[in-house]
Amino acid sequence: MADAAVIRTFAQSTLDEFAAAASIPVINALTDGEHPCQALADTQTILEHCGSVNGKKIVFIGDGNNVAISLAYAVAGLGGHLVVASPNGYEVPESDLASASAFGLGSVTQVTDPKEAVDGADVVYTDVWTSMGQEAETQKRLQDFAGYQVNPELLDLAKPDVKFMHDLPAHPGEEISDGLLYDPRSVAFDQAENRLWAQAALMEKLI
Repeated sequence: MADAAVIRTFAQSTLDEFAAAASIPVINALTDGEHPCQALADTQTILEHCGSVNGKKIVFIGDGNNVAISLAYAVAGLGGHLVVASPNGYEVPESDLASASAFGLGSVTQVTDPKEAVDGADVVYTDVWTSMGQEAETQKRLQDFAGYQVNPELLDLAKPDVKFMHDLPAHPGEEISDGLLYDPRSVAFDQAENRLWAQAALMEKLI
């Protein structure tokens, strides 16, 4: 018999139904609604490079998607302050903003202006504008997210020691400028490595 199940699917309801019927731990590897395994690696990376999540200003620029939603719960739960900057129509759902802010001692807020968002930021994080299953929306999203690219000039508006994060894979020339992954402020590759350690720790905890 299996000791745990790891599920990666589209609909959150599929995972919820499976978990409700399971007698073993069920790990959400990714759904359209949440990406908690990514959030574990994200907060581990922030802890390593900033010393703590508590009291830090984390800025997520882009689609208020599953990555942003899980990051909201993780950051707020650890006492950090997440600001999400998204174009109109792509915001984190109001229900998640409210429940994530109530999840811990931190906060989650939503704005539309990336430059406003990054002022005083300890971390600036972005994700692709078009995720799996959204390929038909690519051209529309390229237009809607114009002005939301993270580049060195935007990072210059944050704290001098700001860290840049991306959950990878990236689309240079779209959500990030060419070469940004190799900027001295980028910790994206440490973040990618931490997926291994965070998930190993999760399985050890559950099993």
